[in-house]
Order: sequence, then C-alpha cells, then structure tokens
Amino acid sequence: MSLLEQFRMDGQVAVVTGSGQGIGRGIAWGLADAGCHVVLNARRQEDLEETAAGVVERGQRAAIFARSIVDASEDLAEFTLGEFGRIDCWVNNVGGSDEKRTRALIDTPDDIFRNQLELNLTTAFQGAKAAAHRMPEGGSIINIASGAGMRGSPFTGPYAAAKAGMLNLTETLSLELAPKRIRCNAVSPGPVATEAFREVLGTGGAEDAIAATIPLGFLGTPDDIAAAVVYLASPAAKWVTGRNILCAGGRTQRGYQYTPAE
Repeated sequence: MSLLEQFRMDGQVAVVTGSGQGIGRGIAWGLADAGCHVVLNARRQEDLEETAAGVVERGQRAAIFARSIVDASEDLAEFTLGEFGRIDCWVNNVGGSDEKRTRALIDTPDDIFRNQLELNLTTAFQGAKAAAHRMPEGGSIINIASGAGMRGSPFTGPYAAAKAGMLNLTETLSLELAPKRIRCNAVSPGPVATEAFREVLGTGGAEDAIAATIPLGFLGTPDDIAAAVVYLASPAAKWVTGRNILCAGGRTQRGYQYTPAE
C-alpha cells in the first residue's frame, strides 16, 4: 500500500456528533471523501439533511440521528450498529454554547458553567465509552477540543475549562485503550469562520481583528480541521495516539486571546 493509500478508509463507518453545520459538517464530508460511510448527529433535522446530501454526493452512505447528544451516546452507538453493523471512528465534535455571548468567569452563573461542562466535556466522555465498547482493534476516537483549552481564555472561561478537560480525557483514554489498539487523539481548532463563530463575535471588525492575530494572516475553515481528523482517523496515523493537533494558523497555546470591547 502506498503512503497516499493509507489515508483511505473505504467501507469504514464514522460517527460525527454535532455535524449539522460548521466544523462538524466539514469533518463529515472529509471522512466521506476518504471513503467512510457517516452517521450524522445534531438537533436540527434540516441541517443534517444538508450534510447528508454532501456525504451522498461523495459516493458514501449517510444515516441521520437527529437528537441532542446529551445522555444519548449509547443510543447513537446502537443506532449506528443497526444501520451499518460496525463503528470504526467516533468524532466527538459537538460543543460550543447555547448562550451566544461572552462574559468574565466570575460573572458566569453556576448553571451556565455546568451546562458548558456537560455539552463540551461530559458528552465526549460518554461518546468515547459508547464507541470503545463497540469498536474493533484499530478503531479511532477523535475529540475536537480548542486552542482555548490550551491557555487562559478570558471571557470564554467555562468553554475553555471544558476543552482543557477534554485534552486530559484524550491522553487518559489513549493509555487505557492502547491494549485494545484503539487510538484516541484530539484536534484543537483555532479561530474558524463558522456560523457559531459569527453568532458570538459578529462579522466585520471583530473577525478582521482576530484574523490579524494569526501568523498566517487568515481564519481557518472547516476543511482545515477535517484534514487533521482524516489523518488521525486513517491508517496513516496508526502509530499516533494521545496527541493533540493544534490547527490555528501559527498561533500557539500562549498566543493572543481576543478581548471583546466593552
């Protein structure tokens, strides 16, 4: 097998949570490009149908699980087995916040903090459990973390704390699952221009200000994150586990953090 052929995953089955739009949609389409059938998950049926259409256009099968992933990972895993009979890759991508505003950590209500941990960390824990119990040797779990979880993150503290926990979760899982030859890695996006990104920070001046802090000079796209996921999910990364790939245009974990105007 040539090196390029090792990036193929023909006939394998991937689950991508939070794949209705944005980064999750890009990951689903990237895995379909690499040969995977894809199980799609998000809350909105219409978003998932659009993602599914893109998977089918790439010559693969898509199945839709339109439901919040909170406390639903076991059901999603069983749904996947029912549709395809196997799980080869599980991507814990769901995350973000239903509250589209920023605030200082000490001004954050307790319920908002708990909700952020549940959505961004607990769901990854539950998804990894559901996947690992059903995967064959050589399976891959990939957690979509964030550059915000690698440093102090003013005004997005609960989200950043959850993503920092996800990075430790990734390393721990990689060691515990290594005897089963199941790999667990993470991808940490920097600023990516998605629908959710623009809902929180707006467009125009804020977007330009953030792009100016990136050494390469531009915001990322969902395809940039999908490329890293495809690598980690594929046989090309069969000797890589417990690692985090920071995709951020040259920004480091100590890089500039955008501070919203008062």
